[in-house]
Amino acid sequence: MKELIISWEEYHAKIEQLAKQIYDSKWQFNQIICLAKGGLRIGDILCRLYDIPLAILSVSSYHGEDNRQRGKIIFSKHLSMTTEKLGNKVLLVDDLVDSGASLSATINWLNQHHGAEIQELKTAVIFYKSCSTFVPDYYIDYLTDNPWLIQPFEKYESMKIEDI
Repeated sequence: MKELIISWEEYHAKIEQLAKQIYDSKWQFNQIICLAKGGLRIGDILCRLYDIPLAILSVSSYHGEDNRQRGKIIFSKHLSMTTEKLGNKVLLVDDLVDSGASLSATINWLNQHHGAEIQELKTAVIFYKSCSTFVPDYYIDYLTDNPWLIQPFEKYESMKIEDI
């Protein structure tokens, strides 16, 4: 499988491009939800730029050597947020959409747990692979050859604390 290596500089530039794309769309939202772990950095930067509350939903689906095997999608029990109520216009962010299974399952989870609160939901990712069954509302890179992405923080997947 082809690999695409992303530097910290490229990664941050793409987050800024995503922020501008969302801004240029003129869509008004009042809540950001990021999927942890991959969407944490994106959600953090977007909530700072937009000054909009950030909620975090922990999701796990990859395991095995260097976290490269997709498995069952597991959600945290609750959203972590600092506001009393979830906003009604939600921007859901993650780093990438690969198969589309995680984002689809996340929307189902949100509808089950917060469907009465959410009136409108849009999705934003940096990387959108052509093999995905889910089409995000906002994305920066459409990857036709479906490479394995090596993002700058992924070096910690195979590193141990003793290695530092």
